[in-house]
Amino acid sequence: MMTIQTVNAVETQTLANADGFIVGSTVLTLEGEMPVEFLTPGDRVITRDSGMAVLLAIEAVELETDMVWIMGGSLGHNKPDADTLMPANQHILLRDWRAEALAGAPQAFAPAAALVDGEFIRDAGRKEVTLYKLTFEAPHILYVDGLELSCEPKETQKHAA
Repeated sequence: MMTIQTVNAVETQTLANADGFIVGSTVLTLEGEMPVEFLTPGDRVITRDSGMAVLLAIEAVELETDMVWIMGGSLGHNKPDADTLMPANQHILLRDWRAEALAGAPQAFAPAAALVDGEFIRDAGRKEVTLYKLTFEAPHILYVDGLELSCEPKETQKHAA
């Protein structure tokens, strides 16, 4: 069983704990890489933690939230595959010196905002976006745009009070 630390989440004013994947994000499936907007319930998605999981539902949500821009290759060799934009609170699995620096552990989840350095990873400001939220039976770590990203079932996701 894998134990992973989590760095504190980032709150946004419009929607606390906004996470998900923007249009064009490529998700690794058994059929190969697929843009998130083309996924449908029943698709088999490759996960780091369980090998494969069946997508139960997908929901597109339009909202305004803080975003982070990550330069291609700035989180390791081909991580991400290319320049990537994601919600500031999307949790990324780190398995390098960053995990040690942020959580004192060999691997840790951290929101994208915790990685902002002003050069390779930048605050992209608040943007109106459509986020695709994927639902599985259990939490999973998905391969999206060459990164390992957290994806939790709706009932375990935290929402603004």
